[in-house]
Amino acid sequence: MIYKSIADQLRIRLNSADYNIGSPLPSEKRLAEEFNVSRMTIRKAVDLLISWGLVVRRHGSGIYVAQKDVHHETTNLTGFIEVMKNQGKQVISEVLEFVVMPAPPAIASQLRIKIDERIYYSRRVRSVDGKPLMVEDSYMPVKLFRNLSLAHLEGSKFTYIEDECQIVICGNYESLTPVLADKKMAALLNIEPLTPILRITSLSYSDNGQFLNYSVMFRNASEYQVDYHLRRESPRRDIR
Repeated sequence: MIYKSIADQLRIRLNSADYNIGSPLPSEKRLAEEFNVSRMTIRKAVDLLISWGLVVRRHGSGIYVAQKDVHHETTNLTGFIEVMKNQGKQVISEVLEFVVMPAPPAIASQLRIKIDERIYYSRRVRSVDGKPLMVEDSYMPVKLFRNLSLAHLEGSKFTYIEDECQIVICGNYESLTPVLADKKMAALLNIEPLTPILRITSLSYSDNGQFLNYSVMFRNASEYQVDYHLRRESPRRDIR
């Protein structure tokens, strides 16, 4: 359906940094010209955005952004649950797998541990307000977290690491790659196969240089936005 495709494109647009809550969308006439369709098709696309709660139509005024999809602005290292709770969102973490296994070479290399050293492997589906937004595969050294349990994984790993294990999380390395969802991932995220999603690798480390957690996450890009605000330190100059 053409109007559904247009609605999806407009959804991505209004979730971008170019639009804020309350920003107006182009008029139906301009959108019809842009997408080369009838105004009736645009009206159906806008009606779909309204049903999703993303825009409102003000008669005689236009169409305005009412809210955005789940939004995460990164200025420092914050756990997923912390971010969502700060936005008043309800987060549910469903643990699909949780086992102890020997570290394969690729994972051992990331965590800087010996091959076949014992690690926890877990797969979680993270849902916000009933929508599955992320599938996370996680690897953690057993020697650092000997009492890690299912209950911990159903909550916040950051809280467990810092509050219960008294380990200070100092930083995190992330790498983002766009990929297409295969059938299994699409089913977990409740999206169509071959939908574009984000594959994110994450490696957290402590203040004493230990690598704590390596995760591979798959995020529903149409439902989750991340903005990065990065500061550049001024270069040091020798004064002579």
